[in-house]
Amino acid sequence: QVQLVESGGGLVQAGGSLRLSCTASGIVYTIATMAWYRQAPGKQRELVAHIANGGVTDYADSVKGRFNISGDNAKKMVHMQMNSLKPEDTAVYYCKFVARTSVFVTYRDFWGQGTQVTVSS
Repeated sequence: QVQLVESGGGLVQAGGSLRLSCTASGIVYTIATMAWYRQAPGKQRELVAHIANGGVTDYADSVKGRFNISGDNAKKMVHMQMNSLKPEDTAVYYCKFVARTSVFVTYRDFWGQGTQVTVSS
């Protein structure tokens, strides 16, 4: 069974920085994409940043220029450096891998349990 564990969340003042990390455990045959989502209270979960196998990245407009996603498929890890944080970045952040556990199965989504990021004004 594949499990994802996030770390690096916390409380930070506006303008500060945090670095989130997510590590997968278990048997992972190939990873197609890795991504970070977030969900603020009363809002739907939204895609924050995405990195495909090969390194192509994409970001939500609200975080472009401030957040940077990086991944290491061999280590089954994804990170997100978050700079110039704003109070509106406050949310639970989730990592997601699209991966498969063997060549005989299809790709599926694997989610972490989430880590809280709180930005004070």
